[in-house]
Amino acid sequence: MAGQADAVSDPHDVISDAHRWRVLWVLLVAIFMSLISVSIVNVALPSIQDGLDASDSDAQWVLAGYALTFGVVLVAAGRAGDLMGRGGIFVLGVIVFTLASITAGLAPNADALNAARFIQGVGSGLLNPQGVGMIQQYFRGSERGKAFGYFGSVVGVAVGIGPVLGGLLIELGGPELGWRLTFLVNVPVGLLCLALALRWFPRPLLRRTAAGAPKASRSFDPVGSILLGLAVLATMFPFVEGRSSAWLWLLLPVGILLGWAWVKWEQHYRATGRAPMVDLDIFSIRSFTNGSVIVMLYFLGMTSIWVLVALYLQEGTGKSALQAGFIGVPSALISAYAASWAGRRVNRYGRKVVIGGLVFALVGLALSIVVVVLQAQGLVSEWWLLASLAFIGVGQGAVISPNQTLTLADIPLDYAGSSGAVMQTGQRIGTSIGIAVITSAAFATLGVSGSWSVAIAVGFGLIGLVVLMALAFAFKDQHDRMRDTAATFHGSSPPPSARPLTR
Repeated sequence: MAGQADAVSDPHDVISDAHRWRVLWVLLVAIFMSLISVSIVNVALPSIQDGLDASDSDAQWVLAGYALTFGVVLVAAGRAGDLMGRGGIFVLGVIVFTLASITAGLAPNADALNAARFIQGVGSGLLNPQGVGMIQQYFRGSERGKAFGYFGSVVGVAVGIGPVLGGLLIELGGPELGWRLTFLVNVPVGLLCLALALRWFPRPLLRRTAAGAPKASRSFDPVGSILLGLAVLATMFPFVEGRSSAWLWLLLPVGILLGWAWVKWEQHYRATGRAPMVDLDIFSIRSFTNGSVIVMLYFLGMTSIWVLVALYLQEGTGKSALQAGFIGVPSALISAYAASWAGRRVNRYGRKVVIGGLVFALVGLALSIVVVVLQAQGLVSEWWLLASLAFIGVGQGAVISPNQTLTLADIPLDYAGSSGAVMQTGQRIGTSIGIAVITSAAFATLGVSGSWSVAIAVGFGLIGLVVLMALAFAFKDQHDRMRDTAATFHGSSPPPSARPLTR
């Protein structure tokens, strides 16, 4: 899998082995902090509403505001890191995120809290693409797969531990202080990340120009950044807030139009001899296109699982928020181990690891449907979900980080941050669409049938269909790789996935 992306294009890419692992741990701690800020807040919403006398709309925006700004700034932040230095943009993101966490924890009213959450999302959007870009920058070959494996472990633990930690903090602090602690817990973590980054990150943290590229002021492509940000916002907003007004769905075609305008602008910008925000030739690399589709479909389906499980346990079986949070812990721990295991082996087995993970996810979904249906008939306990969801944990660990390794393997380092951010933007859009569509289908089924077991079975069935689509693309990518290998072996022209991008 060594290719264009493995070429060392900057002397700053060369650091000692011990040094690069220290850098990785700083990245992972910050990424954990940003991801847990999504799941930890879910269980705090009732306390936030009581403590601030917030409306349902205010509570919705505590989640939606963070998700929207996170998704909007990702690609622009990734490109800024590519051009001006990933370490410096990462540090900036940690500072913004930590200050916003303090503001959120001390918010006197719902408007102040939501403003802080918007800024928190910006901080998360700044730091996350730098994590992916710096793994690409400082790790090669099998070490890169191992590093992305640790990345996947962090994702798994953050998703599973967040609700439990949120429940514990609310129990500890009570209804008034508890929800504030779910934000303030980020402060010591953020300060630690900042101190270690300033101590361990290679210098300079920021640079005026990228290696061999035009000046950043000319190459950052502000028009492209604005167009793409507006396109992502217009696409995500109806799915996040569309229940409040049917008129908001008119933003969806506007988002598509803005996306088309962005593509045309990027083509024009490159034709003038400048480096665009995203080199659209990355989509001619089949491994990148296939992998990006796989991860978007995966997040479109699988992130709804934990929303449905929490609703089912609390509304359908009467469990507390803390009990509902614990149901995901075994799956999260298994996911963390599976991600590390898969990361060490992805260079050897390639796309087969991802295919295996998707199959495990499908098995977990099917078994979970069986548990829910049998529980409704009084034949088994709902706690059997601990076993069925463990298969989903294996799937998550074997899909997310190995797919990231394979998808970015042939991307040039000059576009490592922005290309990783394109993938993450697809994840955010997929998550927004999936949660909106799948939960709506589950609630509609509940309204007709009056049965939580039927509603959850329908929701999980829809997720299974989306995962089957991701599996089809995984098999397609496996076929493309085999064809490319055969073409190279027989001495024909290099396949698209092996050709360097022209800039």
